Amino acid sequence: MAANPQPAARQPRSLIASDRVIGTDVRRPDGSKVGRIERLMLDKISGRVAYAVMSFGGFLGLGEEFYTLPWSVLHFEPEQDAYVLDITEEQLRAAPARTPEGTDPAEDGAWEEQIHRYYDAAPYWGI
Repeated sequence: MAANPQPAARQPRSLIASDRVIGTDVRRPDGSKVGRIERLMLDKISGRVAYAVMSFGGFLGLGEEFYTLPWSVLHFEPEQDAYVLDITEEQLRAAPARTPEGTDPAEDGAWEEQIHRYYDAAPYWGI
């Protein structure tokens, strides 16, 4: 009688609901906290996540700044249960800030190009 082969180990699913991404920490590679994801900006045509709006600084919601990050500059690190952004505080503070609403970048193509150049990120529309 032949032995029943064991099913191949399944990789954990890489999908996540957007409401579970909101509020997730953004950390540096060393684990120090940078901020948290406040919202996602989606490309309506492709369905891809284009940007994450991240809050940074402040105390109890006062004095926070908001930065729109190209999604491609973040990567999820399971050990930290956070998205990792390899950027110094000085680089982040020099980046163009945005409103908490994430002001629709589709209204400003020049800004989109600038932000992708700033973070040296491939534009989502060219992927």
